[in-house]
Amino acid sequence: METRPTETPAAPDAPDSDRLFMELALSEARAAEAEDEVPIGAVVVLEGRVVARAHNLTRTRRDPTAHAELLALSHAAQSLRALRLPGAAVFTTVEPCFMCAGALVHARVARVVWAVRDPKFGGCQSLGEVLQHPRANHRVEFTEGVCADEARALLQAFFRNKRDGSRDDVADEGA
Repeated sequence: METRPTETPAAPDAPDSDRLFMELALSEARAAEAEDEVPIGAVVVLEGRVVARAHNLTRTRRDPTAHAELLALSHAAQSLRALRLPGAAVFTTVEPCFMCAGALVHARVARVVWAVRDPKFGGCQSLGEVLQHPRANHRVEFTEGVCADEARALLQAFFRNKRDGSRDDVADEGA
């Protein structure tokens, strides 16, 4: 049986449950921001219940693999004592990168929902199509655009503050 992506660029008619779970992912993203991490959050849902939540910890752990999606998948697998997560849905505030998209395929999740695309390294639609690659041994359905405005605003504010802060640092050094 072949799966097809369900693309919803603006997702104005997203089911209430998608919005609810994305709000939880946004809450994780805000927790990341509070820890000076790139504000990305992820939630793993199985049979309508949250089995794991996580946010980026790459800076905190000094670990380039500590992405929200990977941490959430790991927590879910440990919690469920399972190697694979068939039937699970992953909600993430940003389009998964190539590494995370590969992990989602390996975990055999059924569906991924993300808020905004990552034009610089998105591995699901922006720069690649890992979730739907025709030669992969598993394909993952996806929906994009759920709570996009909130996720975009969070990311833009974070990076704006980083840019402004770095300019202040440079100005202070020159004084």
